[in-house]
Amino acid sequence: MSQMTVPLLDLKPQYRQIREEIRQVTEEVYESQQFIMGPRVDALEAEISAYCRTRHAVGVSSGTDALLLALMTLDIGPGDLVLTTPYSFFATVGTVVRLGARPVFADIEADSYNLDPAAAAAALEALGPASRRRVKAMIPVHLYGRMARMEELGALAEAWRLAVVEDAAQAIGSEDGRGRRAGSIGTAGCFSFFPSKNLGGFGDGGIVTLNDDELAEKMRILRVHGGHPKYHHHLVGGNFRLDALQAAIVRVKLRYLDQWTAGRQANAATYRRLFKEAGLDGRIGLPAEGPGRHIYNQFVIRVPGRRDALRDHLAQHGVGCEIYYPIPLHRQPCFADLGYEEGDFPESERAAAETLALPIFPELSDDQQQYVVDQIRSFFAA
Repeated sequence: MSQMTVPLLDLKPQYRQIREEIRQVTEEVYESQQFIMGPRVDALEAEISAYCRTRHAVGVSSGTDALLLALMTLDIGPGDLVLTTPYSFFATVGTVVRLGARPVFADIEADSYNLDPAAAAAALEALGPASRRRVKAMIPVHLYGRMARMEELGALAEAWRLAVVEDAAQAIGSEDGRGRRAGSIGTAGCFSFFPSKNLGGFGDGGIVTLNDDELAEKMRILRVHGGHPKYHHHLVGGNFRLDALQAAIVRVKLRYLDQWTAGRQANAATYRRLFKEAGLDGRIGLPAEGPGRHIYNQFVIRVPGRRDALRDHLAQHGVGCEIYYPIPLHRQPCFADLGYEEGDFPESERAAAETLALPIFPELSDDQQQYVVDQIRSFFAA
């Protein structure tokens, strides 16, 4: 088979599709000379809140700052505990620790890679009486574009009187089995416009969705250093403002998001068919579709025992791939003082050792997907 190059992500075909629209809106920003906040950010917030089916959306400087601002708005700080998953991007837990709070980890489900409600309940029950009173929030992560089991997690949060901050950085437009959108169920939902996301800007950016009027107003004040009115500070906030350029670009791309999501879903279906035809569906683990709407921010397979060798083989043959989260958060050196040990969260550790993300971007061609599967088949045949 002839050599082909298949990148993990190629944004150039997407840009060619919308180039003239992007140039028009960015030129409008240049002519306005208004680059921070303003009417374009206001418009994006209205469109995102409508898309996510929430009352409010607050544009911010990054997905990380979306999490940080949500936690600050909820007054999470020193001495507080926050329940979350050890299998996620660093920001999920880094923002907790930056505020002086401490994470309480619970393991993930093997099929979804999301926080396991039973493990979350067990982690809370295992706390001593004093620690139980300090648990203030839960951060479920909708990893890879599939929603966590929010019905069970929401019931657990209600029983423990916890705020719920949905880390939906990879999940805009995903839905649970009841048709509820990511970011609309918990106290707040946090999204990223990092360029590699399904809805990405031309730099950093993010947004927080929520339904509570008072929290939304507080969030808008904290976003601008806590000043309200300007130069009058009753709160200490931060510089979490969104650029007008990013807002203008994301507004254009939002109009195409459902079309691009359909392309990712079609590519996921093609992979499933090709892996089955190649006799590989028993050799590798394919992502579980689950209930609701999976948007496939990533297409992640499991390769027990041979993941790293397969990654090297694909790289040698021009196929882009990525290991997401090779070291679970409870094993990161900077969190050693939390006292967790290897083996404490076996499903998270197994996912870190076995998973590999394949190209899934909407413009991926049938020939490219066939080449990816052929290379995986040749690896197992060797």
